[in-house]
Amino acid sequence: MNDRYEQTAVPARDEMATDTEIRPTICSICNPGSHCGVDAYVSNGRIIKVKGSMETHNAGTLCAKGAAGLQYVYHPDRLTTPLIRTGDRGEGRFEPASWEDALGLVANRLNEIKAECGPESVIFYAGYPKWMRPFLKRLAHSFGSPNYASESSTCYTAAKLASILNYGEETSPEVGRAKCLLVWSRNLFHSNPPRSKGLLAARKKGLKIIEVGPLVTPLTRHADIHLRLRPGTSGALALALAHVIITEGIFDRDFVNRWTSGFDEYRNLARGFAPDAAEKITGVPADQIVRAARLFAGSKPAAVMTGASPTVHHTNGLQNQRAITALVGLTGNFDVPGGNHVFPANYLYISNGVKTRDGEFMQSRPWSAMAPRVGEDKHPVWCRFIPEAHSMVVPFQIRSQKPYPIRAMLAFGLNHRMWPGSDFARESFKKLDFLVDVDLFMTDTAKLADVVLPACSSYERSELKFYPEKRIFWTRPAIEPLGQSRSDAEIIFDLAETLALDDDLLRGGYEASVDWILKPSGFKVAELKQYPRGLVVDDVSIPSYRKYEKNGFKTPSGKMEFTSCILADHGLDSLPVYREPMLSPISTPEAAQNFPLILTTGARLPFFIHSRAYRVPQLRRLQPEPMADVNPADARERDLSQGDWVLLSTSLGAVRVRANLTETVPPGVVNMYHGRPEADVNTLIDPDYRDPISGFPAFKSLLCEVKKAPETGAA
Repeated sequence: MNDRYEQTAVPARDEMATDTEIRPTICSICNPGSHCGVDAYVSNGRIIKVKGSMETHNAGTLCAKGAAGLQYVYHPDRLTTPLIRTGDRGEGRFEPASWEDALGLVANRLNEIKAECGPESVIFYAGYPKWMRPFLKRLAHSFGSPNYASESSTCYTAAKLASILNYGEETSPEVGRAKCLLVWSRNLFHSNPPRSKGLLAARKKGLKIIEVGPLVTPLTRHADIHLRLRPGTSGALALALAHVIITEGIFDRDFVNRWTSGFDEYRNLARGFAPDAAEKITGVPADQIVRAARLFAGSKPAAVMTGASPTVHHTNGLQNQRAITALVGLTGNFDVPGGNHVFPANYLYISNGVKTRDGEFMQSRPWSAMAPRVGEDKHPVWCRFIPEAHSMVVPFQIRSQKPYPIRAMLAFGLNHRMWPGSDFARESFKKLDFLVDVDLFMTDTAKLADVVLPACSSYERSELKFYPEKRIFWTRPAIEPLGQSRSDAEIIFDLAETLALDDDLLRGGYEASVDWILKPSGFKVAELKQYPRGLVVDDVSIPSYRKYEKNGFKTPSGKMEFTSCILADHGLDSLPVYREPMLSPISTPEAAQNFPLILTTGARLPFFIHSRAYRVPQLRRLQPEPMADVNPADARERDLSQGDWVLLSTSLGAVRVRANLTETVPPGVVNMYHGRPEADVNTLIDPDYRDPISGFPAFKSLLCEVKKAPETGAA
């Protein structure tokens, strides 16, 4: 690391010159619900310091990732010019090109492939960040392809689907008004630190907290009860809670009798999960199950908060999530103040009451006018409610070319390490006739591309931001884009023109499209530009409660469905039936003889976000080497000490990592963070180890072993 680069992280005192200007912007390194406001101190066209803005939800603070923003923006590996591949795929040999030549090549090849095989043979993929998604989805459909896909095929959409199957729509917990909160595998302290302040404030006012999850988290010390279950057994635990609530008669009889269907069948299912029986499955003591059930059902109002994906990253994840969300209706906490409120998102996953028409904007062509999406034949229930193609199926269809060939991909932030069997995904992408990747850095995945286009960071672009606190923010660039990099939106609209698409909105440009989306709100970009720190909107209408009393539920039966009509129509279990993970000490005891430990991956760390921050020295120093969390009891059995090099292995192979001995994981469980280039844990997971209904990968419950590694050499 050179001295000049090291100095970009923290400015010297004399750098704070009198001509320094404070420019408000956002940090978008993580998910849209967490994007923190930033005050960028700019001198001579360069950011010299970043601080959290006081006006946004982070209230002057930044997490480790945001605080390292300078090293991220000014990293010497930033891409600053379009590149065209000259060597073999994966070699990383490219030559610089002009934007005109690069976009011309992309448009010509995509149009050629469209003419030869149809528009559906091109995938339009959105990874991170997410802000460009409405425009990329419209680009895909205006091109004629149904195959807009995203990383949401591994993120929140399976949890959303479970709620839709039960209630017809998704909900969100009203933490500030609840008396009890059941937090199921959600670590706000690491995934959304600013939001954790509201949780702690509610705790001080008397909120009771039940935490569920195998790992000890920062929330654990604040919880009244921690139900520490075996990974992959959430469905059994949820049914055990239901068993207690039903047998003790502390469920909401009025809601159940008037507004639910299938309760008798659900009650019969729960009878098989008495606390003593559930303890044998989950590892949670029976008395804790009883105590938690009584606390949750006896506290009105109460709410359930789950993570975006931890509960559904299992081969039984969709039904587990249905069992969890069923507890909301069982206790009468659906769409009530302080319960789980129905408050649909109105722009990029954020709910704040400001009306938009982003859904109408994104779907420029009806599904009936396009070919079936990738994954529609494999996961029809997911595709019925999630308006995109299924990313997890893409590598398989590239190889099989059935039901039709996939020949090209236009990707923004593509990361092959997102897939289970990440090496399988990488080799699949290499088989494409044409691959374009838009990114800030030359990643290992970008090296597979034929054309690489340089994107700029949130500090160098404008975008529309919604915050739950009724705030709208049109960000402005704090600095000019580095080199020839461009915003993702600019690239999309330029491509729309170069592709000669018949789309008036895309031809009208970025700001005109945002104006169209915002029209129901009455706002325009020009007005929002007058509020550089965002505009708080007080006159928005927040959805009422108990809307089902007037409109019913958006399910086939018009009621909350303990037994899902839709799943039954597809020949699937209509009840939230619990099944063991496909790999577990119980379901595959023969495999457990060689791999006796349960591997769970992907739990958040406060200083990394997937694989995007490993290259940042300020963050890399916090965990310079890949580590696997091992319980001290398991370490003693294997003669392991803190920091030992170990081989973490499954039936597919092994990675070489450091052992981190910690009680944060229970005995019998190993936890490892994902996305490390030098130790990619996803290579240890079968590419088809997935939930059969949602198609989600089972990152969090499989079998492994940990053994001391040789002193030198790799796995």
